[in-house]
Amino acid sequence: MKKRGKFVKKTEKVYEYTLREGNISLVLDSYGDLFSGFDPRAYSERSLSTDFLTECKRASIDKPEEGLELRLLIPKQKRSLEHEAKIRRRLKEHFDHHFKEKENEIKEVKKEGIIWFIAGIILMLISVTFLHSSGPSFLEKLMFIIFEPAGWFFVWEGLSKEFIKSKENKPEYIFYRKMKNAKISFFSY
Repeated sequence: MKKRGKFVKKTEKVYEYTLREGNISLVLDSYGDLFSGFDPRAYSERSLSTDFLTECKRASIDKPEEGLELRLLIPKQKRSLEHEAKIRRRLKEHFDHHFKEKENEIKEVKKEGIIWFIAGIILMLISVTFLHSSGPSFLEKLMFIIFEPAGWFFVWEGLSKEFIKSKENKPEYIFYRKMKNAKISFFSY
């Protein structure tokens, strides 16, 4: 009896280590926990549950990207290799799609920031030409007064887009990058 008890304790420790070590481990009642309850489509097309995604985000914050594994624990009697293959594919598609979406959003904001910055520099150069023309007329002085603050606004707004607004999507981008590269495994409990 003592040997059996030691074996069970050792197995439990190995099991605990397997669930905790550098992974995201989630216990599910069924495969349906991964998906929206309002979406009746097949697993290969269904929308993911916001609760599932929120839990993944929370669990992934302090995890490294390399070697990350999403481990989904399902009751032994409810497991289906066919469903798991479809679900794994669906999860990968979802994470990859949203990663590309966030990546494009960040690129667009940065591109827009550069355009605004260049437009601001051009407006300031134009305002300087109005100021330094020989004997500026009333109209040239008015144009200087309009173009100079507009130039500064465009420069600062462009820098804001480049360095601040582009980082607003960074946490989502990092999450989806981690998850698209994560190994997805199913285990019984």
